[in-house]
Amino acid sequence: MIVSLPSTSITLTEWETRSPKDCQGLAGRFLDHSPKAAELARLLEQSRVLGLRELRDGLEVRSFAHVGRVELGDLNVTVLPKIPGTPLLKLVRYAHGFRRLPLPEDSRHLVDCQGIDELLIGQLNGEVRELIARGLIRGYRRTSERLGFIRGRIDLDRIALDGGVTATVPCVHHSRTVDTLLNQVVMAGLRLASSMTSVVELRRDSLKLASQMEDGVSRIRLDGQVMDRVAPTVNRLTVAYQPALSIVRLLVESQGIVLEGSGIRTKLPGFMFDMNAFFQLLVSRFLKENLPGYTVRNEQALKGMMRYSPAFNPRQQRAPAPRPDFVVTKPGAPCSILDAKYRDLWVNPLPREMLYQLVVYAVSLRQRPQSSILYPTMEPLAREARIDVTDPLHGSEIGQVWLRPVVLPRLEELVGSRTSAARREREALALRLAFGNDAVTAAPKHHSRSFA
Repeated sequence: MIVSLPSTSITLTEWETRSPKDCQGLAGRFLDHSPKAAELARLLEQSRVLGLRELRDGLEVRSFAHVGRVELGDLNVTVLPKIPGTPLLKLVRYAHGFRRLPLPEDSRHLVDCQGIDELLIGQLNGEVRELIARGLIRGYRRTSERLGFIRGRIDLDRIALDGGVTATVPCVHHSRTVDTLLNQVVMAGLRLASSMTSVVELRRDSLKLASQMEDGVSRIRLDGQVMDRVAPTVNRLTVAYQPALSIVRLLVESQGIVLEGSGIRTKLPGFMFDMNAFFQLLVSRFLKENLPGYTVRNEQALKGMMRYSPAFNPRQQRAPAPRPDFVVTKPGAPCSILDAKYRDLWVNPLPREMLYQLVVYAVSLRQRPQSSILYPTMEPLAREARIDVTDPLHGSEIGQVWLRPVVLPRLEELVGSRTSAARREREALALRLAFGNDAVTAAPKHHSRSFA
């Protein structure tokens, strides 16, 4: 994809641009002139994984909301999150419901300067270590064999097929074993993690844990189908496996970047973690846990907001249904429409497409035409901003779009505390995020369009 030069690694943070002027490793590098290379560059940009642009003196690389590593020929690109490793791990644990397990002392200092994959692998090792200490779950395996004594039930069908009883008796019994799909997936996840990490301590820890399981657990090959098969096996008896399975799924889905389009399907080596999806999950759990009396619905369709004119719908298309990230309601009545955007709007400009999307959400509420963007920031002084939407002919206000910051360091402190004061602060913060600074004590109640 990139004209061959000596292997080079570059590092940038999310939403950053590096060019040959500020990164010597990009000087003299260009995309090859094949249609496949051009299509790969287009798909990387379209999927918002990386932006690649050829300049006169080399290649420009732009990052978005994905963090991790990707190999582009002989160019290795690492995108680091702006939030430090340990606080980020705490927020990832909270968003996904992982347990707060300590990292090994010899690797904790390393993950602070590594990518999100190292954080997840460290958490996976801790989860599996806890499972092994408690004892791996055992299941029953059906076994049919001929024995010199009766075990389980006699296989009468086999006796009939064999023409009668012989010196041994065909029996069907169920033996308890640790060689279950749950344990197979966990062990395969550890081996996958060891192949993905560049931290020697984490790799050694993953292999050590896998070796403790391999005496009684079979090896399998991980893919999306295996993860779909294992998901229904989690129940109240095996719920302790859920965090480890969630991490293994993240590793499986994020290892390599699969690009599809125009008849091309390419898997680039690497690991890219979607911070936008993580931030949406983080905000969702925080609002649901800290807005007592309210209901938070994820990606709820705005029913009846748009429709095709019956006389001008020749292909009988279904009416479009916008889906904001969150709709916060009091019993029966929509109260607030929110969208989570992983872009620090305190230091970066608001993209037009984000604003236009939120304007559509705002005008869907007749009595209270407002919608809000929740965005992450590291700046403790960040404050709410409001954009008035007016009628261009008459100048009257027809709606508002609010930009509300989620200060990640403060959020990490609050979700990690179990005091009564922290609980009250969490509820006050959730109200501010849902309804604004002027509605902390009493959220408004307004009737508007119905929601599917």
